[in-house]
Amino acid sequence: MNLMTIAVLAALLGAGLIGGVFFAFSSFIMKALARRPSPEGIAAMQSINIVVINPVFLGAFMGTAAISVIIAVLAVLGWGSPSAAYFLAGALLYVIGTFFVTIFGNVPFNNKLAEVSATDPGAVAVWEEYLRTWTLLNTIRTVAAAAATLAFALGLMVQGTIA
Repeated sequence: MNLMTIAVLAALLGAGLIGGVFFAFSSFIMKALARRPSPEGIAAMQSINIVVINPVFLGAFMGTAAISVIIAVLAVLGWGSPSAAYFLAGALLYVIGTFFVTIFGNVPFNNKLAEVSATDPGAVAVWEEYLRTWTLLNTIRTVAAAAATLAFALGLMVQGTIA
């Protein structure tokens, strides 16, 4: 196996794992938190936002972004390959649609939520905006990670690595 194939297999796994986490939040976790009284939902999400900062999640999330950058460079350098466009698309989908949306979209909302006291009556407005906008951004991340996973898999199929 060459470097590109190993990198794409790692990115495919990482994008799939991260997409699954994001899918869970958009499809049922945020809906469950929204059904709780605002102070409970806020406190739960504040806790999630603290514990998500761990080596396992960040390793998969940021590691996949780093590998995707390497894949993008290798795809451009090997542009003549039939799989290069798929690999570049997968890399860009992950980096832009998952990593950048997180850094420039979801994280600022997480920081804003962290600044409020769950029992402060003014926190309800912050929570309602968070539920709407953060979940929309998360759904974008979910679709991007799923699309990246698909692009990586299609590239491996075109390359003949998987049938």
